[in-house]
Amino acid sequence: MVRKIAGATRIPVPGGKVIDEYVGRVNSGDEQVSIARMNAPAGWEEPAQTPEFTEYTLVLRGMVVVEHEEGVTEVGAGEAFVSLPGEKIRYIAGPDGAEYIAVCAPAFSPDTVNREE
Repeated sequence: MVRKIAGATRIPVPGGKVIDEYVGRVNSGDEQVSIARMNAPAGWEEPAQTPEFTEYTLVLRGMVVVEHEEGVTEVGAGEAFVSLPGEKIRYIAGPDGAEYIAVCAPAFSPDTVNREE
């Protein structure tokens, strides 16, 4: 069955980051995958997390800095990265902020992201 998704649900996040979820648990009820557009201002960062899902990220503008157990990876516009379930990671927006698309499988859930406090 074909489904058109007319728009996103905006999910509020502390620190000025904006999440617009198009496909996922909140907007479309999908649990297998989530697709969201993110906009993070310069200097935005989040706590480390150890998700139970694979995350595929495509950076559209700016830079996302990914801290992980092997070091730090800078991902610029036109580049992508993948993190696997069980990997401890931390995201930081670059000096000019970042706009990116995140695809999570299974779909993102606050219960399975396992953020550190």
